[in-house]
Amino acid sequence: MKLAGLLLLSLTLAAAERVTFTKSFPGSVPAYCSLQIARTGELEYKEAVTDDNPVRAKLSQAEVDLVFDMAGKLNHFKGTLESGLKVANTGKKTFRYQADDGAVTEAVFNYSIDPNAQQLLEHFEQIAETERAFIDLDRTVHFDKLGVNDSLSQIESLWLNKQLAAPAQFVPLLTRIAEHTAFMHLVRDRAARLKEQFLAQ
Repeated sequence: MKLAGLLLLSLTLAAAERVTFTKSFPGSVPAYCSLQIARTGELEYKEAVTDDNPVRAKLSQAEVDLVFDMAGKLNHFKGTLESGLKVANTGKKTFRYQADDGAVTEAVFNYSIDPNAQQLLEHFEQIAETERAFIDLDRTVHFDKLGVNDSLSQIESLWLNKQLAAPAQFVPLLTRIAEHTAFMHLVRDRAARLKEQFLAQ
């Protein structure tokens, strides 16, 4: 019975409604990224197809509703989004939708003139920028303490511009910085202030 239950849970998760954005652009940094957002709010971010240790976060319900509403306006990517215009290559982008029953639809494009597609792309790019900021802060905290302040500055800028997704994911790192005497007093104060703001949202 226990094995059957686990199998059922696995199948349920595999078929859960989700929207995925991938971008492949060799020569850029990063050359590849993937964002997967489940209806439950669970988010996974990867910078390699084979990455088996993605960054995970939890989006707010409002954020999730916005993504799925925009996907709905695009008919869950059943149509063509590519403009066909002769424009510069800005990377291969894929919007993918998986329904509760496991059915999948997707659209691949370089450039789209559809305003809804442009809006969704911009939103995905903002979320991806947040996750890159998280990766950078995690790296500096562990390997480059002098770079932590610059990482915090980028995070604060995203926050002030209302472009920071899932701020709660930063709280454990901010706590570590604020409470660790290895970091400069100015850095610890900044981390503590950001933590307080993120928890109060």
